[in-house]
Amino acid sequence: MIKVIRFTVLMLLAVTCVKANADEEVIRKALNLAMPASKVDSVKPSVIKGLYEAAVGANIYYVSEDGKYLIQGRLVDMAARKDLTEEKLNGTRKLAIENMGKENMIIFAAKIPKYTVTIFTDIDCGYCRKLHSELDQYSAQGITIQYLFFPRAGKGSDSYNKAVSVWCADDRNAALTAAKKDKSVPTKICDNPIDKHMKLAEDFDVKGTPMIVTERGNILPGYLPAKQLVEALEDEKN
Repeated sequence: MIKVIRFTVLMLLAVTCVKANADEEVIRKALNLAMPASKVDSVKPSVIKGLYEAAVGANIYYVSEDGKYLIQGRLVDMAARKDLTEEKLNGTRKLAIENMGKENMIIFAAKIPKYTVTIFTDIDCGYCRKLHSELDQYSAQGITIQYLFFPRAGKGSDSYNKAVSVWCADDRNAALTAAKKDKSVPTKICDNPIDKHMKLAEDFDVKGTPMIVTERGNILPGYLPAKQLVEALEDEKN
């Protein structure tokens, strides 16, 4: 009798697994048709029966098991008062930044690094310039800053062209510092990742600059002085 029960349970698990895999494949095909330019990184069951969670780049979508309906929004556990979508987004942001690669960033490393943050910046943004003018203070707190460009005026704007010139400069760090001080940077054109930066900013739903992303993928919008930023990064660990 026990053997029969075990066999039945195993059969049910196998059928459930096959069903889940079939649903995931249906959803992948539906998303690929709806978003041909985007890569579907993962599809897995969500906490709601019949609803699947799909990670596409830095975004999370919820899709019905037949692949017919897509929900773009937040999934909240009201009892636990947790934004489940935000928890997932932290992971997708972290992975997206890793995939961008340090070779596609301008990095100001702390002398004794303890933390690393990635900041979407606009050369002509006032608070971005204020943050950059205090690099010594961030470095003293052990904060390494990885810059990605998000010229808010858009592609082809003066801010965009400045970002390209900074990237193409012989010394990018020095050129960025000069540009942040409103000094002239020689106009240059070369292969650059600025469009990739802007696409990532769009995926991250960046509304303004500076926007700080922590190592864990959390968003800290706006300017934060070095000491406040360290406090936020320490709170994140707890």
